[in-house]
Amino acid sequence: MNPSFSSYLVNDVFGDPGLYVEVRWSRRALLFDLGHNDGLGPTRLLKAGEIFISHTHMDHFIGFDTLLRVALGRGKTLTLFGPPGLIDNVQGKLRGYTWNLVDGYPLTIIVREFHEREVRQAAFRASDGFQPSMRATVSIPHGDGPLFTILEDPMFTVKTVALNHRIPSLAYSLEEQFHINVNKQKLHEAGLRVGAWLTDVKQHIWQGQPDDFRFTVALYDEHRREDREFVLGEVKERFLTISRGQKIAYVVDVRYDEENEAKIIALAHGADIFYCEAPYLDCDAEKARDRYHLTARQAGLMARKAHVRDLVVFHFSPRYTGQGEALEREAMDAFHGD
Repeated sequence: MNPSFSSYLVNDVFGDPGLYVEVRWSRRALLFDLGHNDGLGPTRLLKAGEIFISHTHMDHFIGFDTLLRVALGRGKTLTLFGPPGLIDNVQGKLRGYTWNLVDGYPLTIIVREFHEREVRQAAFRASDGFQPSMRATVSIPHGDGPLFTILEDPMFTVKTVALNHRIPSLAYSLEEQFHINVNKQKLHEAGLRVGAWLTDVKQHIWQGQPDDFRFTVALYDEHRREDREFVLGEVKERFLTISRGQKIAYVVDVRYDEENEAKIIALAHGADIFYCEAPYLDCDAEKARDRYHLTARQAGLMARKAHVRDLVVFHFSPRYTGQGEALEREAMDAFHGD
């Protein structure tokens, strides 16, 4: 199965936290946290229209300026999701610059901050000198225990849960609704080519179109165009396999205690990849607790309890420079039950 999400850490395991998730077969990406991110480059940053912030400590938010600089002058809307106070944090960043020459710029930044029972939203437009507008408060979205959905796309959902880092630190899961795999051999046997038309087919399925839905696509063969009608149910039966969707979980900056552990396990349960912070070795568990962080062993134990398929630990403390393998080994030993 070719996965729909291609995910990787923005920096190395000792660098600022950040996760970049490219949505394959589209010009779209999701970005989790805004630590130092110059290495992504403008092209990848511009693909990320939705950004999910855990909290606004410097190592999780300093990359906002880089993203802003790249997005200025583009016909783009950025949507930031995050914890209480995010609107003021974004406004403070924007107030640090002078905006007298951007009145013709089309950039809009929408900020949604999630409180215990409500969502607060504000918009900042370059054309208005980034003065806040469109302030609104709505009731919290539907939830599943401590989790609640903050983005529902035809293709995937993003859920979050607030964890204790002496401030709310939001953890996230990204889950594909279901996975659609194309049987290229059967297409070939039917005289059909793989092409952009299959993306349209997938969109029809994600949007919930019925099996008797008819659609026309343009097929090309040696520069000749043929408009051909298909019935969605027939295409699904002959050429597609629909299976369980991919799931990714992202957890940073949290203390190991009973309440946080239960929330993390619920969020990450069954994930294909669990990205989890692990700044400390377990011999320094007291220091980790005092700093409201995890040890590598604690990350591994939670990954095992959540029945995830793969664990990636990162956000290592610089005190362990040169000992990255020890942190990874401790996490994996706990994960595999050794």
